[in-house]
Amino acid sequence: MAGISNEARALMAKVNKEHGEGAVVLGSDMVIADRFTTGSLSLDIALGGGWPANHWIEVIGEESHGKTAIVLKTIAANQAIDPDFSTLWIAAEHYDPDQAKALGVDNERVLVLPTQEMEFAYTTMLEFASSQSVDCIVCDSYPALIANDEAEKNMDDMVVALGARLTGKFFRKAGSATRRARTEDRPFLGIIINQYRDMIGGFSPQGTPKTTPGGKAKNYAFYVRVEVRRAEWIDEARPGKGKTRVGQVIKAKTIKNKSAAPQQIASLDFYFRDAPVLGFSRGDYDEVKEIMTMGVLYDVIKRDGAFFRIGPKDKPVARWRGKQEMLQGISEDLGLREELKREVLARAKEPDALIITEDDIDGAENVGVRRVERPAAVAE
Repeated sequence: MAGISNEARALMAKVNKEHGEGAVVLGSDMVIADRFTTGSLSLDIALGGGWPANHWIEVIGEESHGKTAIVLKTIAANQAIDPDFSTLWIAAEHYDPDQAKALGVDNERVLVLPTQEMEFAYTTMLEFASSQSVDCIVCDSYPALIANDEAEKNMDDMVVALGARLTGKFFRKAGSATRRARTEDRPFLGIIINQYRDMIGGFSPQGTPKTTPGGKAKNYAFYVRVEVRRAEWIDEARPGKGKTRVGQVIKAKTIKNKSAAPQQIASLDFYFRDAPVLGFSRGDYDEVKEIMTMGVLYDVIKRDGAFFRIGPKDKPVARWRGKQEMLQGISEDLGLREELKREVLARAKEPDALIITEDDIDGAENVGVRRVERPAAVAE
């Protein structure tokens, strides 16, 4: 242990003997747990490779913009990777097993605790995190929790900041509960879903200022905070029946990320209904579109005029004429799809990797699409 004095080593041994092995460790010996996939290539890249393990994450946004869907898709994706992946779901709001199943979740591996009691919910979350008995802990959602003191009061009694104080206490206790010092420790993923509220008395040049309930202390405690918003609807044209709304484009932004660059953007096409004409089922992401978009952005897929290719120009691994042929080719070749995902993730982790903006994503999604500029109207 070069650079560590004998006195420090002796004190380190004393503390570890009194408080347990791993109470004090060298920075070089600290465990860096693998990340958990989100189930979306675009969001994995925005987060720096996926959700960081052994930390608490906040997913926030307006109602019906895709917060719970992203969390359920995360669980489904990790269940598909690990047959032993299990989840504790604190259902302060209703847990819908039918919706979860449609999004790919195996409900046999989800423990559901329906409660709105804040103290009970937080205590249970800490117990499960300490026990290392599950892989994922989700609270859906914070605003539905109610502190015991508030529950016991009448509707007209004044209650100020009870939830915020309890939330601050939860995160102070969460440090020891979530600590993982050894490689054999079971990593976990902690997610709390929250909602925006109008900030009374605040000012924003972009419109009504927003805040999230739970106080400001939690903003420092969360390792990652992700904002989820619906960018647009997805409609499917059905012959003789007009258009039917089948999904939505979700934009996710990392407003805080202590493990990677913040303010990153991800774009996900999510289908909440069957779309037989477009070729998607309820609960699907458009994975192929994400692979194409990220592949173009990180130069894994290169464009040569009307053609797209993977690999060197003289000996391409694959080559397609036009965007639609490329999408079909990626869709039909599962091996190529997985290889593209691995290559894109590797490129995204390089030190000089592209910092993606929303304009970058829009440009890559529309690559190969001819845009017709209409002349501006001439005033008479």
